[in-house]
Amino acid sequence: MAATAVRYLRSVGAAASTEPFDALPRPDLRAVGDDERMPVDPAEFRRVLGHFASGVTVITSYDEEGPAGFACQSFASLSLDPPLVAFMVGRTSTTWPRIARAGVFCVNVLGADQGALCRAFAVSGADKFAGVTHAPAPVTGSPRLDSVPAWIDCTIRAVHTGGDHLIVVGRVEALGSEGEGDPLLFHRGRFGRFSA
Repeated sequence: MAATAVRYLRSVGAAASTEPFDALPRPDLRAVGDDERMPVDPAEFRRVLGHFASGVTVITSYDEEGPAGFACQSFASLSLDPPLVAFMVGRTSTTWPRIARAGVFCVNVLGADQGALCRAFAVSGADKFAGVTHAPAPVTGSPRLDSVPAWIDCTIRAVHTGGDHLIVVGRVEALGSEGEGDPLLFHRGRFGRFSA
């Protein structure tokens, strides 16, 4: 399936770029003006938005220091033509600059039984890849984690600012799935699984 997806994407002009993405300088967190302050309590903001269930992914890349990655629930498909996806990352992330320098990333969609894997990639400063088997994604070489239900191999196309986060847009170069397993879901601060 992956070979078919790569052939299709190449046939419609999704040629892989070997040039690293010219990452924007990491922006400083600016002071928030009085007219921009949130009209609600941050804890209440998180509580209410926690009612929106989302899937969970691990965004990975590979640079001169080795593999890099972080857990991410703010991932979405963006466009079919051209094939684009997006994810959001905190502007204070220490992993993001490594991914930006590489110019490529792989979205690893986690399955219902991979909560521990998500937690491992959510820790800052640890060796997140310790004991985690992976192989290079077919176009970018970014780490494709073993046993994930689906993966999307991408090149960075744009980075936009969005408050205290960055919005990263990637062009899909290859993708694949390994069956029809249930997704790992995150809802109101807890992991769960889909049930019809």
